[in-house]
Amino acid sequence: MSAKREKKLTTRALNSIEKYGNKLPDPFFLFFYLAIGVIILSWVISLFDVSFTQPGEEEILNINSLISKEGFEFIVTSMLDNFVTFKPLGIVLVMMLGIGLADKVGLLETAIKSTIVKAPKSLVTYAVVITGILGNLASDAAFVIIPPLAAMVFYNINRHPLVGLAAGFAGVGAGFTANFMITGADAVLSGISTEVTQSMGTDIVVTPVDNWYFMIVSVFILTVVAGLVTERIVEPRMGTYHGDEGKKFEEVTSIELKALKMATLAGLIYIAVIIIAIFLPNSPLTNDQGGLVPSLFLENIIPFILFFFIVIAITYGKVTKKITDSKSIGNFMSEGIKDMSGFIVLIFTASQFIAYFDWTNIGTWIAISGANGLEAIGVTGIAAIIGFVLLTAVLNLFIFSGSAQWALQAPIFIKMFYYLGYSPAFVQAAYRIADSSTNIITPMNPYILIVLAYMKDYDKKAGVGSLIALMLPYSIFFLSTWIILLLIFVFFGIPFGPGVEVYL
Repeated sequence: MSAKREKKLTTRALNSIEKYGNKLPDPFFLFFYLAIGVIILSWVISLFDVSFTQPGEEEILNINSLISKEGFEFIVTSMLDNFVTFKPLGIVLVMMLGIGLADKVGLLETAIKSTIVKAPKSLVTYAVVITGILGNLASDAAFVIIPPLAAMVFYNINRHPLVGLAAGFAGVGAGFTANFMITGADAVLSGISTEVTQSMGTDIVVTPVDNWYFMIVSVFILTVVAGLVTERIVEPRMGTYHGDEGKKFEEVTSIELKALKMATLAGLIYIAVIIIAIFLPNSPLTNDQGGLVPSLFLENIIPFILFFFIVIAITYGKVTKKITDSKSIGNFMSEGIKDMSGFIVLIFTASQFIAYFDWTNIGTWIAISGANGLEAIGVTGIAAIIGFVLLTAVLNLFIFSGSAQWALQAPIFIKMFYYLGYSPAFVQAAYRIADSSTNIITPMNPYILIVLAYMKDYDKKAGVGSLIALMLPYSIFFLSTWIILLLIFVFFGIPFGPGVEVYL
């Protein structure tokens, strides 16, 4: 009975979040109002002559007011650039050329029908989550690919599609930093950490594999946690889906099965060509040392994924006779882009808000002030690490870019914890779990708009409140679980990576 009361309380709390959150304006106008709010806030803060110094820099920064001559010039002159150069916009549109083509010719449907839909229902949730977590190897492209496919899978096994979308988004977003393999994020963050340690006059080098063991374990733990959250909290609350939207699958025909096999073969050949190109002497896809982390290939993986989808989609379409000439390819791509029209509209105001927030330096000021405040408290020991994790989780609501936020926090916290005897690689691991956990609920995450657009495919009334209520349980349980896992590694002396301990 106690468990039932607790479940009802949780459901009521999430329903309240959804109810009042959906009373917010349409996302297009919500970001418009937020942009106006930043304009006013920047002016108010600037009246107090707030100034600060960014860690590692000598230049004194101020809060730039958008209600000024310079601010007005920025608003007017940057409007088009803010929209056109907004990174997620390009990624989404480029990816949809390939994914849209694969979808419209029927390849994605046949692939799902032949694999995940036929898997035991008890494993589907966990398969979706782990696919999302490992999908960060494709960087931001995973945000575009996995959530809608997860929704489609759940819809076709008679489960609520938004539950599948939530599980996929949780894996991609909140589990972004975990993986079995070394990713671009490992290289970027370790590079920033090393730069800080060397600026301190030490010979400590943080390598891309220094958090590897911890992240491998995280994949298994987070998959289980996300699966339980999905089936014990999210799915019971969402109930049975009664909408008439969605894509119901029919049985796979012999020609579709043949086309899928041919597309798979074409995809494997494409991957083999890429692998051969990587291992060629002096390959342009690798770095100067012949490695992949970092490299042109990993840092620019979107084009390679795009052409992968184009290759397998054209192969599938040719076999099924859905593609008869080059004109039909263009038409299918156009149909895929049309589906993203709502997202393109939302991006206009969202890009302005994020650009304004960045130009005013408000986000940087909040991050540095919060970090200095925690340092001033003088808390030592593992309690300081937990405080650092919680602070980072909050700051991530204001600065979405993991590398940008670490560039701000690393010079403060690596130095602070170094003098307390903690390894910089351990501090970096603590940062990563906090930064990743709140990715799915921060309005600064531009991919939230994509997920919201996908939600509306199944529920026209879905709003910002619906999305936050859907994702909040994942964020809370991911962060809590990760903190516990961090403490287990600490107290049992488990290395975070090859030779990396908690203490120096």
